[in-house]
Amino acid sequence: MCNFVNYYSLEIYSLMISVYKIGGNVINNPEELKKFLQDFSSIPGKKILVHGGGKEATELGKKTGLEAKMIDGRRVTDAETLKLVTMVYAGLINKRIVSMLQKYGCNAVGLTGADGNVIPAQRRNPSPIDFGYVGDINPENINTSFISLLLENGYVPVFCAICRNPEGGLLNCNADSIASAVAIACSNLEPTSLIYCFEKPGVLSDVEDDNSVIPLITPDMFNSLVESGKISGGMIPKVTNALKGVEAGIGSVRICSSKAISGKEGTTIQKERKQ
Repeated sequence: MCNFVNYYSLEIYSLMISVYKIGGNVINNPEELKKFLQDFSSIPGKKILVHGGGKEATELGKKTGLEAKMIDGRRVTDAETLKLVTMVYAGLINKRIVSMLQKYGCNAVGLTGADGNVIPAQRRNPSPIDFGYVGDINPENINTSFISLLLENGYVPVFCAICRNPEGGLLNCNADSIASAVAIACSNLEPTSLIYCFEKPGVLSDVEDDNSVIPLITPDMFNSLVESGKISGGMIPKVTNALKGVEAGIGSVRICSSKAISGKEGTTIQKERKQ
């Protein structure tokens, strides 16, 4: 029976693409990051990892006198901040993660959105808020042929949050948005799941209480949760992108702890309540 279950699980994994996004305090916590990458490496099938690193960029910026400016959980990126986040995301964090994955037997390839023209972006409209060198992504423009080439040959793409614009410049993109866009694009290739992993057990109705996980969020519930303050700050774009994803065809979206990437714990995002 055990062999059947294992075989069945491997068959399911082989028929889908799993997109994981890791961020939050996990990136800054060596032990939690190590545990996540070990677990991630052991997951069979085609998989993609997208990572953030905003906290580390903020800390390094403070040391160099560059204070972070945030609006609704999103970073305002001027020219100097763009240099900083490119060095931190595409360099330090990306290569640290790739090196650790190789140690655990996962043949990872570290990428920005500029590599292979895989994730083109457009600079965000400065009206009503000018976020500076920040990009927005259209899933239809993602180079799924390049992603498929890597996956079919056993490579695991690891994307940081730096993309390119049509003029050849770099843009800082929200890692949650990249994960959602990549998952939406990949859902046109094969059934795709999206898992957002961070230090909390899910979306919490009380950020001070880890036992207050909201098990399910639908579009109808989202606005009232924001208005009540139960969803705020950086969780707003995370849930917004998750909702866009399920509306656009992603099979499932889950927001969970980095320690629970193989289970069903956390918050499930779906289009509507199942009767």
